[in-house]
Amino acid sequence: MRALKIAATGMAAQQMRVETISNNLANMSTTGYNARRTEFADLHYQQLTRAGTVNAADGTVLPTGVQLGLGVRPAAVSMHLSQGSLSATNGDLDVAIEGRGYLEVTLPSGQAAYTRDGALKRTGEGLIVTSDGFAVAPEIVIPSDARSLSINSAGEVYAYFQDNVEAQLLGQITMAGFTNPKGLEAIGSNMFTETEASGQPIIGSPGEDGLGTLRQGYLEDSSVDPVREVTELIEAQRGYELNSKVISAADQMLGATTQVR
Repeated sequence: MRALKIAATGMAAQQMRVETISNNLANMSTTGYNARRTEFADLHYQQLTRAGTVNAADGTVLPTGVQLGLGVRPAAVSMHLSQGSLSATNGDLDVAIEGRGYLEVTLPSGQAAYTRDGALKRTGEGLIVTSDGFAVAPEIVIPSDARSLSINSAGEVYAYFQDNVEAQLLGQITMAGFTNPKGLEAIGSNMFTETEASGQPIIGSPGEDGLGTLRQGYLEDSSVDPVREVTELIEAQRGYELNSKVISAADQMLGATTQVR
């Protein structure tokens, strides 16, 4: 009874779809989060009768064969890349990315990671870091006597001091782009690392090479659409129920077979 195993793969697929949707809904308030989509592909086929098989002595061939599918398998869980809306925060170190670029940060291991979460902070030494304390590359230190900060669309960080009218340039925040951003590996905390699928990062200044620009005093909201997610949740739930009904039907057929005398 192949239907039991086929329906089981369908239930497992819909369960994975529900798990992906639940993760999207859980991150609907996460800064810079892009929704994920579960993609599936049909499983192997059992060729009971191959198409093109000779069916008679005169050379007549079968126009179609008998190919029995054996279920479904997950093919990918990919990011749906889209720009989230910008929310004003008026924070000096809050920056939103308008475009497809990423901020580069340095992990404690020295490895480079990338994020779209622009909720930056400063350490006791004045170093600009992420909310988890990872330094933004290139490292920029804010003097302790700086009265205020200004970050323009090109990523240049200026500090204003009490007895100086002109602003002092502290450094410039760079951005990274990827040929295939969907190939990045998510490591949590709104960060990604490069993979062979994503390609090597293309480092540049904001506003160049299509990387996008920065906007101070704003943060990028999650791109999750709650209405769409709930709609897909209902579809996944119904799909799970339908596959469970197939298992019930197959069980009844097996029961009827065992009762044959």
